[in-house]
Amino acid sequence: MAALDWSQCTAVESVPDRVGGAWVFKGTRLPVATVIENLEDLSVDEVMEQFDVSRDQVTAVLEFVAESLRSEAPAGARTV
Repeated sequence: MAALDWSQCTAVESVPDRVGGAWVFKGTRLPVATVIENLEDLSVDEVMEQFDVSRDQVTAVLEFVAESLRSEAPAGARTV
């Protein structure tokens, strides 16, 4: 799987002197990777409560990831 081009996701930003330049939710210091990793064990509602992010932010990131994965699927591959 190719690396995602987070610069195309409007819900996140990378600021060189904030969290070492990691991709974070806009206006926060919360790395996107932290939320994605926690979605393995927590519901979206639990992530929103624990990390103080909005449903819109989480949804935007998940939709971006899903769209990126669909666009890199081989020709003729079935998408869900």
